[in-house]
Amino acid sequence: MNKIPFLKKKKVEERSRKIKVNDSDANAAKEYAGNEISTSKYNLITFLPKNLFEQFRRLANAYFLFLLCLQLIPQISSLAPVTTILPLVFVLALTAIKDASDDIARHRSDSQVNNRETKTVVGSELVTRKWKDIKVGDIVRLENNEFVTADIVLVSTSELNGLCFIETAELDGETNLKVRQALEETCDLEDHIDQLSRFDAEIEYEAPNNNLGRFEGNLSWKNKTLPLKNDNVLLRGTRLRNTQWAFGIVCYAGPDTKLMKNSGKATFKRTKIDHLLNRIILGIFFFLLVMCAIMTICCGFWESFVGYDFRIYLPWETYISKDQRIGALEKSLLVFLSYIIILNTVVPISLYVSVEFIRLLQSKWIDWDSKMYYEPNNVPAQARTTTLNEELGQIEYIFSDKTGTLTQNIMTFNKCSIKGKVYGYVTDEAGNEVQDPEKLKPIQFDEKDDDFEWYDQKLIDAIKKGDKDVHTFFTLLSLCHTVMPEEKDGKIAYQAQSPDENALVSAARTFGFVFVNRTQSSISVKLQEKDATYDLLNILDFDNDRKRMSVIVKKDGKIILFCKGADSKIKERLDSSEKDIMTETDEHLNKFATDGLRTLCLAYRELNEGEYNKWAEKLNKANTSMEKREEKVNETYEEIEKNLKLIGATAIEDKLQDGVPQCIERLARAGIKIWVLTGDKVETAYNIGLSCRLLTNDMEIYIIEEENEHSVEKKLEEIRKQMMEKVEQLFDVKIEDRKKRLDWKDWGIDVMKFDQHRKAEEPNGKAQRPNGHATTTNDSGAHDREQFEGFGLLITGQALAFALSDKLKMKLLELGTMCKAVVCCRVTPLQKAQVVELVMQNEKKITLAIGDGANDVSMIQKAHIGVGISGQEGRQAVLASDYSFAHWVT
Repeated sequence: MNKIPFLKKKKVEERSRKIKVNDSDANAAKEYAGNEISTSKYNLITFLPKNLFEQFRRLANAYFLFLLCLQLIPQISSLAPVTTILPLVFVLALTAIKDASDDIARHRSDSQVNNRETKTVVGSELVTRKWKDIKVGDIVRLENNEFVTADIVLVSTSELNGLCFIETAELDGETNLKVRQALEETCDLEDHIDQLSRFDAEIEYEAPNNNLGRFEGNLSWKNKTLPLKNDNVLLRGTRLRNTQWAFGIVCYAGPDTKLMKNSGKATFKRTKIDHLLNRIILGIFFFLLVMCAIMTICCGFWESFVGYDFRIYLPWETYISKDQRIGALEKSLLVFLSYIIILNTVVPISLYVSVEFIRLLQSKWIDWDSKMYYEPNNVPAQARTTTLNEELGQIEYIFSDKTGTLTQNIMTFNKCSIKGKVYGYVTDEAGNEVQDPEKLKPIQFDEKDDDFEWYDQKLIDAIKKGDKDVHTFFTLLSLCHTVMPEEKDGKIAYQAQSPDENALVSAARTFGFVFVNRTQSSISVKLQEKDATYDLLNILDFDNDRKRMSVIVKKDGKIILFCKGADSKIKERLDSSEKDIMTETDEHLNKFATDGLRTLCLAYRELNEGEYNKWAEKLNKANTSMEKREEKVNETYEEIEKNLKLIGATAIEDKLQDGVPQCIERLARAGIKIWVLTGDKVETAYNIGLSCRLLTNDMEIYIIEEENEHSVEKKLEEIRKQMMEKVEQLFDVKIEDRKKRLDWKDWGIDVMKFDQHRKAEEPNGKAQRPNGHATTTNDSGAHDREQFEGFGLLITGQALAFALSDKLKMKLLELGTMCKAVVCCRVTPLQKAQVVELVMQNEKKITLAIGDGANDVSMIQKAHIGVGISGQEGRQAVLASDYSFAHWVT
């Protein structure tokens, strides 16, 4: 009975959880969810009422149900009820069979998962149990290649220092292995069942949530309170790899696991056709009512002239005697309802069935389209929904991520700047840069990645001479990361959580600074053939807000903080003495960005032991706090990441996807506006925009990078004024009302086809203005008119935060809709969704969002149509999308 929705016990909202390990009675009393899952929509009891309710929400089905009710009244029905019952039942049954078939498949899948077996610690022995019988607080044993039963806190593993490897392909699609680790204090329990059965720790942690990247909790044991974080947890849906065994405590089970919390219902998207069909049906229904009303009136006139004779043709005649008198109103109602039944076929009962069938066929054609099949990865196009196909031809705005969508997301170390010296550019004897590929000869290395090429001998010479700054630069790259090494065919392969990190660590290895291994408390490297081991004191994690990561290591009594991150974040944390070197590095960063390269800054700081110990104590308090832990930890990080010494910057190349320029060119010709939403800096985004033909040198491009609301507002108004002047200068228009919203349509100009609207040149070099006065134009002005390709807008995330405020967002939208292309730089995932929402709500145009990473999910779900690219960043974007592809199709 508890499976019936309205008989379910109301669940009390949790703020946090506290469980006792190996105390099933205490944990059972708290009534936490079991590990059985259900992804089905129906069961035997709820199928009929729930399915019928869903089907009768469609207007056509509701109409025929109403008609059926009328036909059951013998006084007005001229047709047998079976004439409506049979087609209605057929349509309902067809849909119900399809829904039931889909749901039976879900039930079978659920049963298969729920009946998997795993081992748990019961008493002093291991007992095999089904997944559905696992409870919160149980200790489970996982074997190599086994899927993780539930969300569990890692206790011990077969590897040294409690490390284990997991594959998250089922969770987010990423195939690279990730490392998780048990607390040092619990590692010694190993696989000793007698000790594990007596393990009496208490764990307090956050309530169930859908955040895959966060876990906050404390484990109390032997009078110690130990902080738990995401690295200490294995999530359901992941798989144990390269680890013989692992033990863990179940903290979330079944529907409370993060996997299931992320399996919520996606936003239901309805197309214009759906709305149009409903409006058409309503229109037909009102037409039917009008026709029936007219015919009822005509019937009254007929009877008044001809008399009673006509009544013998009406169905209610059978039930009313000839001598019986009925009122005019009653008679009119009976006639009116009779005509509704007679004319019922005006509304086609097969309408929705036909539309759904057509949509299904269209979706299959997309799935089977060989031109959208990507052979290198064996990935076909996939229509993940059958309800949005017709919208694909109505798109007017495309919102695209850059990295991994426009570009390949295959990173290679390309150039660098070290203490004011730039490396990676090859110059000739005259000091000019050599750009001809045929004149460049790549340097040969003993070991390098396939895509890596290096041409600048100066960096090799600096390493050989023992340049201290160069050595510090590459030492930082070999230490400041979360990469895990894995031995393959006698060689070390790196498993990194991002392509950037892999590229940097691999580059350091190529230049002789090899990351070898790591434990919870140390990092082993080989620096120019010399083995070295650093004590790993802390890792200050990267996130989208911090945009940097740091490690604190100790060697030979020296404590050093190494930091790498976005230049904007590193700059503000540098020591005041670093201004000159930052100025030089800034010039290099701008040159790198001009080349379309992704940049990071590197910095370091030496710490004295007293300062570090005081800070570490504060960090421990923040890590064990159960309230605002993340905020407190980040504040503590800020305290140590200051007064840094700049060591240099890296430049990584991310090549364009094949066919992107041609594809964007075709979209532009079709009149579709493209907005790129990226996390890169302005210069990088600008140059990528040029290379993919989103932006052109003949565009009038405006940049907004102000840092406060007043300045952003002033800049928006300034750009608006410049746009009006440009329009009046180049086109035969005069803007009278300068406060009215700017719109190309008001002047009869197609924003995507300027060449059709440019003013013709006068023979004497004068252009006639609307007011009749001639304005002298020089050759430059004539050239501008011939070459003008429209407006482009670039805006930074910081400026965008102010521009999206209620006060300024309509001004931003006005300028954005005047542009052929808009590029938003340094934006957060939330800002991506806000930009899409701004256009959707105010422009009433069909929008499409396309991306490949988890940070694109919000905009993919927000847009009318979401497209996921199955690239290097996992499948979260694909799983959230309506359509998925492996690459851009030209």
